[in-house]
Amino acid sequence: MSTTTPAPTRALSASRTTATAARVLRQLRHDPRTIALMVLIPCVMLFLLRYVFDGSARTFDSIGASLLGIFPLITMFLVTSIATLRERTSGTLERLLAMPLGKGDLIAGYALAFGTLAIIQSALATGLAVWFLGLEVTGSPWLLLLVALLDALLGTALGLFVSAFAASEFQAVQFMPAVIFPQILLCGLFTPRDNMHPVLEAISNVLPMSYAVDGMNEVLTHTDLTAAFIQDTAIVTGTALLVLTLGAATLKRRTA
Repeated sequence: MSTTTPAPTRALSASRTTATAARVLRQLRHDPRTIALMVLIPCVMLFLLRYVFDGSARTFDSIGASLLGIFPLITMFLVTSIATLRERTSGTLERLLAMPLGKGDLIAGYALAFGTLAIIQSALATGLAVWFLGLEVTGSPWLLLLVALLDALLGTALGLFVSAFAASEFQAVQFMPAVIFPQILLCGLFTPRDNMHPVLEAISNVLPMSYAVDGMNEVLTHTDLTAAFIQDTAIVTGTALLVLTLGAATLKRRTA
């Protein structure tokens, strides 16, 4: 009786990664609703927010920059977690991993594909907020775009990671209250983090969204690149890379 020997672990390959990204983008091209969710919803939310505070432009300026980073993170988390889970439940993921394709190639390919859409999403949202809705920023709008992009990539990484623990699309959506909502409450959007209860402040200090909001606020209030901004963006970037690594380690071929 013959036995099947597991394929050896393969080093990350640029060609396999780009091929995976191209396949994902081709699939998304035939799903206009998903593209609309990723690209347009953050813009629509910012537009509504601007005119909710139509009589108080300062309020929009104070929270608009923070939400410019939060909205892309949320949408990329939702779309990525559901899309990855769909690949697993349909058997596509199992067929792909039976080929000379490692988990690292697969995760990197998904990150590259959704990261490409994240660039478009962040550019549109930042351009809308700054040049159309009149968001007043002291620093460079390009730095706002950088943080928005990093936040979107963080949402992609978190979505890829949590998809490994969901058995259905409904369960993937259920992870949002557990993973995203606490970060929204504790990130400093509603009140400065140092005004919170010490226990909550300590928790907020280890949540990546806190540093995304801090980075946006640095651009909002400083003309030059600050050490705090560099630290905040480095933490967001490092967290995204760490979560992507964990996502590759926990990736499952199929849903039990």
